Amino acid sequence: MLPKTDWAALIPHAGSMCLLDAVLAWDEHTIHAISAGHTRADNPLRGPQGLHAVHLAEYGAQAMAVHGGLLARAKGAQTARPGRLVSLRDVQLFEEYVDRLDSQLDIHAECLYADDGGAQYAFRVEHRGRLLASGRAAVIHPES
Repeated sequence: MLPKTDWAALIPHAGSMCLLDAVLAWDEHTIHAISAGHTRADNPLRGPQGLHAVHLAEYGAQAMAVHGGLLARAKGAQTARPGRLVSLRDVQLFEEYVDRLDSQLDIHAECLYADDGGAQYAFRVEHRGRLLASGRAAVIHPES
């Protein structure tokens, strides 16, 4: 397990906007992260009625960012190239609000394609083995 302190500097998300708590496992193509931040009253994505499941796409996108950062570090880079989320596709939501779910969320992302210009991932977010959200996301690495 990699605690947040190990990889937080690899991504641009900071403070309460860094939604993931730890990385349980990762390899060249996949990452499995966890988060209990969906239950926090100060979650920055939470609205008056709670945390809508549409925001689980951000959890998936942050898992992508952590994965990219870990891959870059494994290849000797000091920092990962900044990415910009440009597309969400085939997003399916299986719950309306998720803040009332106890325990942690499991966030999985799988790299489908990556090159110097960007990457495409499939993601899914689960709670106690039940699928809450899934989809695909694309990120580009704009020229500095």
